[in-house]
Amino acid sequence: MASIQDIFKIASNDKLCPRFYRMQIDAPSIVKKILPGQFIHIRVSQGLEPFFRRPFSVYRAQKYVEIFYEPVGPGTKLMAKMNKGDTIDVLGPLGQPFALPPKGTKQVVMIAGGIGIAPFLILSDCLKKKKYDLILLYGGRTGGHVYPMKEFKDNGVKVLVATDDGSKGTKGRVIQLFSKVKMDPGTTFLYTCGPNPMMAAVQHFAGEHHLRGQAACEEVMACALGACLGCSIKTKSGYKTVCYDGPVFDLQEVIFH
Repeated sequence: MASIQDIFKIASNDKLCPRFYRMQIDAPSIVKKILPGQFIHIRVSQGLEPFFRRPFSVYRAQKYVEIFYEPVGPGTKLMAKMNKGDTIDVLGPLGQPFALPPKGTKQVVMIAGGIGIAPFLILSDCLKKKKYDLILLYGGRTGGHVYPMKEFKDNGVKVLVATDDGSKGTKGRVIQLFSKVKMDPGTTFLYTCGPNPMMAAVQHFAGEHHLRGQAACEEVMACALGACLGCSIKTKSGYKTVCYDGPVFDLQEVIFH
């Protein structure tokens, strides 16, 4: 599928909770092309700083292209200051999307850590039409990383939350939530996105319980087209680029570091 690069207007840029923002971009030429798991590449400044574009998983693609982000570096901090009506340079959609769950799946469990929740709202938009039992297990460092997640709940997703400090939901990492969901290797399919240690724990759990799934990987990207190889990761099939070969891989294929 061909990507589009153009200048688009920002429809909104809202703070969802103390740590996270959601930006809606009025990009009609892109929005209808996006599949769950894909990302867009944004140039956040018209100057030389920051020089490289920033990749963002697509959070939702209905009227607008929506992204979900945390202002932590110079690029995302610039984005947090942008307002409705400002323009932004967007390239997308990019990357390999999630595959639909295999035949026989009845339960879909999405496992996210921090900003790794970003690709799962658009996924739930798609999967709610299939009548799966949808569950989101979300882990954040603090209560400041937890927001209402109303759109997930509106999609029929059961949401379970864990925080490292116990300020919201269960105290501990997201793996503490695994025991709260009954999963069956014949009918459960997993999707995960988040920090590598978290996804390594998901991979280990899935292997022990013979569960199938996919992982959406996060890496710093420069070109986002598979040319610079800067986002290469180690897999059982050799090194792969997250931007071109991924970001979605079979859960057991990636060798997490």
